[in-house]
Formats: sequence, C-alpha cells, structure tokens
Amino acid sequence: MNDRSAARARCAAVLTTALAVFAGPPSLWAQAQPAADARSVEAKGAGGSAFTLTSPDIANAGTIAAAQVFNSFGCTGQNISPALAWSHAPAGTKSFALLVHDPDAPTGSGWWHWVAYNIPATATSLPAGAGDPAKRLMPAGTVQGRTDFGSPGYGGPCPPPGKPHHYYFRLYALKVPKLDLPADATPALVGFNVNANSLGKAELLGLYGR
Repeated sequence: MNDRSAARARCAAVLTTALAVFAGPPSLWAQAQPAADARSVEAKGAGGSAFTLTSPDIANAGTIAAAQVFNSFGCTGQNISPALAWSHAPAGTKSFALLVHDPDAPTGSGWWHWVAYNIPATATSLPAGAGDPAKRLMPAGTVQGRTDFGSPGYGGPCPPPGKPHHYYFRLYALKVPKLDLPADATPALVGFNVNANSLGKAELLGLYGR
C-alpha cells in the first residue's frame, strides 16, 4: 500500500468511528461530551435546589432605587445597602463572602462597591443598612473590607452620566470558616482568596445610570 492509500485508509477509519459515536447508543455519545460546567453543579444546594440570592430592595436585572445610590460624587442617594436573603447553600459551606462589583466603571478593572467576608454559615440574610459598619448590623465575626471608595462598608452606585452600569451582587459559599487576611486587604486580594475557596455562588444584578 502506497502512502496515499494508507492516508485514505486512516481517514476512512476516523470517519467510521465518528459516525458510530453519533449514530450509536446514547451512552456512547454521552462519553464523547465534555464535562458539565462545574459552576452549575457547585451552585446547587444539598437538596439539589439552586443556591439563590434575592432582595426586597432590588429586583434581579431591575433598576437600583435612590435609597441604595451613593451620596457623593454628584449623586444624591441615601447610600443604604439593600436587604439580602439567600437559600440552598451548597453542602459543606462553612462561611460566606459578599462581593459587589461594577465591571462597567471606566477604570480598567471596574469598581468594588461592597466587600464582606467571614459571614457565618448560619446566616441566611442581611438587613437593609448592614453595609454601614457604624450600625453593627452584620452577623458577628463578619469583616467588611475596603472598597474602591477607600473605606470599609457599602458604597452605592454613582456612575458617570451615560448608559446604565451593571452592579453584580455575588454571594459566595466558602469551604473555610474564615479568611485570614490583612485588615486593609484590597478587594482584589479578597476576591482571589474567595474564589480559591468557593463552593459556589449566587448572583443578583442591579442596574443604574444617570
């Protein structure tokens, strides 16, 4: 058999195998598929329900109200952090972390509006205004980290005039009871450690523009 004939034979063999996979039993086709997105599996609670984050103050993909908007930089909101509630955390959750980020901010890296971690695993909600450290409304042991406003606690939306920005409230279920981080840790450092220890996340999106 010359080289050309050998190449044709190899191509025919590959085609025959591919046709067998597509036309064969479902189990054979399933074996040929890539694994499911791990995040969709990890974000399921112990009972199989989805890990969810909700707020009576912000409808998912809805407009953020003036009560949650920042009260400086040309904005005149009340800067009250929204009430949040969550359910169906993944099995093995030992603490939670909350990160609120605007990827549309014209900084090259977005803008971090709220950073909180070491939220105890027994917690299932945060009341409105918990993002103000002076009110001491966070569950015991919770750390509110420094945001891009330069101080700890919640800082509401205040984008430049133009198209509405996207504000992602992401609650992470962590496999560790505590993140040992410096008191002045940057949001990037907190986020790195959060993602390294995440079992799954629940997300709520708010929009705001002016």
